[in-house]
Amino acid sequence: MTPDPIFFRDLAYVFVAAVIGGASAYLLRQPLILGYVFGGILISPFTPGPSISDVHSFELFAEIGVILLMFCIGIEFSLNDLLRVRWVALLGGPLGIFLSILLAVGLGHVVGWSGIQSVVIGSVVSVASTMVLARLLLDSGDLRAKHGRVMIGITLVEDLAVVVLTVLLPALGALEPGRFATIGKALWLAVLILVPFAYLAAKAIPPLLTRIAKTQNAELFLLVALSLGIGTAAVTQMAGLSLALGAFLAGLIISGSEYGHETLARLLSLRDAFVALFFVTIGVLIDPRVVWANLPLLGLMLGLIIVGKFVIWTLVVRLFRYAWGTALLVGAGLTQIGEFSFVLVQVAKTAGHVSEDVYNATLAASLLSILLNAPLVRYAPGWIATLHFKMGRAALPIQGGVPEDQAGHVVLCGFGRMGSAVGLALDHFQLPYTVIERDPDIVRQLRRRGISCVYGDASQTELLKAAGAQHAALVIVALPVIHETSLTVRRFRGLNEKIPLLARAHGFREAEDLKAVGATEVILPEVEGAHTLIRHAFQALKISKSSILDYLKSCQAFRSSGEGPDAGNVEAGKAGAG
Repeated sequence: MTPDPIFFRDLAYVFVAAVIGGASAYLLRQPLILGYVFGGILISPFTPGPSISDVHSFELFAEIGVILLMFCIGIEFSLNDLLRVRWVALLGGPLGIFLSILLAVGLGHVVGWSGIQSVVIGSVVSVASTMVLARLLLDSGDLRAKHGRVMIGITLVEDLAVVVLTVLLPALGALEPGRFATIGKALWLAVLILVPFAYLAAKAIPPLLTRIAKTQNAELFLLVALSLGIGTAAVTQMAGLSLALGAFLAGLIISGSEYGHETLARLLSLRDAFVALFFVTIGVLIDPRVVWANLPLLGLMLGLIIVGKFVIWTLVVRLFRYAWGTALLVGAGLTQIGEFSFVLVQVAKTAGHVSEDVYNATLAASLLSILLNAPLVRYAPGWIATLHFKMGRAALPIQGGVPEDQAGHVVLCGFGRMGSAVGLALDHFQLPYTVIERDPDIVRQLRRRGISCVYGDASQTELLKAAGAQHAALVIVALPVIHETSLTVRRFRGLNEKIPLLARAHGFREAEDLKAVGATEVILPEVEGAHTLIRHAFQALKISKSSILDYLKSCQAFRSSGEGPDAGNVEAGKAGAG
């Protein structure tokens, strides 16, 4: 078969656009999703300059990105994470969809839409994209926070609801009993296939992974993992459900085994490449002429998506007795629509219920809502934390603030894996400390233990003041996301330039940036781990302890002076010297 040079040229365009867009977003400290989408706009057939010739070829690659992302999300989740939010997902999900349709019907009555068109638009705007939301939560580090778990649970239920809506929408205006029988048959077929499959997978996959792991062949392990994820997605698609749901279920099965972390490590690079391709493809679909031609309808749909869904989902989550902070974050995160909205509007258009204008407006609304949703998910926690502080009446009020005449405590920003380990050490030596944390679950646990804590985003100056950071003995920033760490360091240095501040980073470049904005010392966990391995290895080889310490000090001196293989890097802490 002769290779198609046009296809490979287009493929090169897509990845170059992803690099340009992603790099621009990184430099501007924006979510990478935005960069990928704008990169896609650059190579769109509707904009000047180079463009790809066949978008549909890349939609298949985009589907692979969906599968890989949801597979990895399932691995990072656990069944217990989902069971914690089962009621708000299983009952609140359908309730939110129903209220979204009802709101669209009410708006349609005011502006003159037909009843059928109103129901179609309500159905289209009611379902958010699990793919987009999962990626944004990964980037922000909130995937396993309470609001992250609630949002993922709700969007998975929405994926199931799409099955029902695709059967109901063609029959609007003539809902004969046979349609309900079709829905029942589709759902029964899904149960008939998935239940035994899930049982067999749970029993067969862990022993299979054990056998593969014993071969110590990384390539074979990757192929088996890919086969499991894509195979399960194919099974759910045959059952009439979504590929994303199947991939997520496959990830959940693997997450229960001891090989979840290994599988995730093997897939991350491949996942990120295909996910970038997915969002570039979204950007390619943007046609500015369509946006301009449907401005009134587009404006109303965006109002339903951003304002209407924000209010609906906030109230629905609050109805299930979640804190206002969690409810507001969920409401903000679900203010977008995605790939399943395309499916629903296409079904309605084929049935003759809506015109081409509604189809084009849906496409434009989806793309614009994603672009608006990305910064909203990123910055909403900070805004809501500030609102809580100013109102003083929030469901999670700021408590445990330190009086101004008290000094000598430690302020610990972030209480994840690293922060909680530091907290245990502080408890052991009975040193007073105050935690700043934006996960409501962790905040409540800390307060039950009597630990002073502040709810919200540590990069907010008001919250640093509430924690007494300006007169603390030490500030430790243990946040997982580098841009939040950098902003926290800068804001704290605006309060006090002399107090020691320790921060974590993932690489030498990040460490250098943190030192530049005021961090006293930057800790790189990878370097710490490497030095510990060196120390123990040389001790096992009977090398004297003094020689080991001299070597580690020389490595540190090289980094500090900018010489050697790590030229330009900064001091990474007193790794292994103790």
